[in-house]
Amino acid sequence: MRPDILNPLFVDVDALKGVGAALSKPLAKLGLARAVDLLFDLPTGYIDRTAVPELDAVDVGRVVTVVVTPIEHRIGNGPRSPSRVIATDPAGNIVALVFFRANAGMAKALLPIGEARAVSGKLEQYDQWLQIVHPDVMTPEEAAALPPRDPVYALTAGLTNRRLQALVAQAVARAPTLPEWIEPTLLAKNDWPAWRDALVRAHADPTDAMAKDRLAYDEVFANQLALMLLRASSRRRKGVPLQGDGRLRNALRLPYAPTGAQARAIAEIEGDLIQPRPMTRLLQGDVGSGKTLVATMALLAAVEAGAQGALLAPTEILARQHYATFSKTLAGLPLTVAILTGRDKGRVRESTLMGLADGSIDILIGTHAIFQEAVAYRKLGLVVVDEQHRFGVAQRMMLQAKAERPPHLLVMTATPIPRTLTLSQYGEMDVSRLDEMPPGRQPIETRVLNAARLDEIADALGRHVAAGGQAYWVCPLVEESEISDLTAAESRAETLRERFGDKVGLIHGRMKGPEKDAVMAAFQRAETQVLVATTVIEVGVDVPNATLMIIEAADRFGLAQLHQLRGRVGRGTGKSTCLLLRGDGLSETSRARLALMRESNDGFRIAEEDLRLRGAGEMLGTRQSGEAQFRLASPEKTAALIETATADARLLVDRDGGLDGPRGQAARVALYLFERDAAVGLLRSG
Repeated sequence: MRPDILNPLFVDVDALKGVGAALSKPLAKLGLARAVDLLFDLPTGYIDRTAVPELDAVDVGRVVTVVVTPIEHRIGNGPRSPSRVIATDPAGNIVALVFFRANAGMAKALLPIGEARAVSGKLEQYDQWLQIVHPDVMTPEEAAALPPRDPVYALTAGLTNRRLQALVAQAVARAPTLPEWIEPTLLAKNDWPAWRDALVRAHADPTDAMAKDRLAYDEVFANQLALMLLRASSRRRKGVPLQGDGRLRNALRLPYAPTGAQARAIAEIEGDLIQPRPMTRLLQGDVGSGKTLVATMALLAAVEAGAQGALLAPTEILARQHYATFSKTLAGLPLTVAILTGRDKGRVRESTLMGLADGSIDILIGTHAIFQEAVAYRKLGLVVVDEQHRFGVAQRMMLQAKAERPPHLLVMTATPIPRTLTLSQYGEMDVSRLDEMPPGRQPIETRVLNAARLDEIADALGRHVAAGGQAYWVCPLVEESEISDLTAAESRAETLRERFGDKVGLIHGRMKGPEKDAVMAAFQRAETQVLVATTVIEVGVDVPNATLMIIEAADRFGLAQLHQLRGRVGRGTGKSTCLLLRGDGLSETSRARLALMRESNDGFRIAEEDLRLRGAGEMLGTRQSGEAQFRLASPEKTAALIETATADARLLVDRDGGLDGPRGQAARVALYLFERDAAVGLLRSG
């Protein structure tokens, strides 16, 4: 249960003064649903409101705050005409204070003739006049109390900066003084303020690096402590040791020998499976590095030991591809492989459920449907999760309740993850890396071309199609948008169909499952030769004959996303090409990113660079998937603080008595504050 001291921070925003239904909507758009969300919504910048003694033309273009005396009101003639207040500063300089859509009474009330007022706003030059449009108006005494740096927040329609500032002030006023959870020596070394002081300072002065570092550290520390507690809980729980006898793996006839990296990963997993505690392991490797073979060997070891295995795929398309691959690879072996997706209904579904319950199904492949309440396993021993960024800590905890004893867990990803993010997202897991490609796999030739050469590119595509080849054409959007100049997939497909007719297919994320399957099946059978797609194909089916990929607006994608897309090309051993189309006027950073894609096929190197340039959320797609990450710690801050936070969390667990000691009680509050409190529940149940 959340500590009472935090309850004032977890009220809905409509409990704050002045928040009604109208204001709740724009706040909700910004993800500000509770007081704590406002508390952690730090300023994005500031306006310098340092007062100047008099106006000067050299200040045109910047915000100034100055005391003036109004000498004349010039009211607009019509409803659209501006009202002007002519005023002088202490040196006699004249300035026009302009108010659009303001009635005469408002201008007169704000700035009465002959009475000194402080005005603040952007100084502009209009003809021979100095002017300020829509200045903030206050008394000289009020202006003297203004902070020199006025914080600026991210906004949306229906919400002003001044209004959001007032709401943040209410949230900060609710923030209690909390016990200290940072190790005293570390706190003194960094000279960090107390938690509440850091909050006040970070909102008052967006340039206060020390306050922001303290808050970022708190969030990373809470995350690392939660992962450490999850790992400790997993190690305390009793699992089922799975000691396979090799009969199925030895009978498997592979067309090639495993790479050294695959053999190493298989050995690590087999060593985990025979332990009495459940395995939690992350398997990283580029597209095509052979993760499926490693998963196959792990599942066979589980079946040899008398247990059932399950493979969870993120999409129905990929689940069905896995099912086809496993059925072919394991044909002739004495075991049963089945599939279960949301599409399966009636007798087919009932038959699968019965087979799982009585143990006649050895390996189940499917989507999230395989973990619905109605799905019961006779002896679930191993779960393999493929390409699922949504499969976070909460989902890993859910698995522990799906069997009498928690199953072993293997999470696979084809997005190479930098060490910083591995620590912050999978800190409780052991890690295996596939850093070799199977023999015969050629690097993909990558070229960067100007989008202005679209006609030449279409001609090259025509020659490729005429020779019997297949190609992907990737676009970032589904349909035209007024706020974006990116080419839409639907529009591009229509253009290409004018030239290639029904040889062009289209697939995007808004299509229903059966519709997507039909399009992909047609592409696999080569009934269509060009597949226009959005990034939905980052995780997709294998089409070995598709040896060409064209990516429009490539400079708008993240490096890791480009690498992931590129990995879909030519899953065979022949030559494959990826064309990255760029726009004009690229920044130095964008040019460097595309140059790296041309030079390197090393996913781990690309991932590290992508993290540096774009950040964790965009790199891994967590912004789209809903997997919560950090609000106060930027990727750069996370990288700088992760090692220290992990060491501090380990010190708390190993030396300072965990959550039961004095510092642990404070850390427990931090876990609830940063909503990593699932770890506390694990301690109670474990």
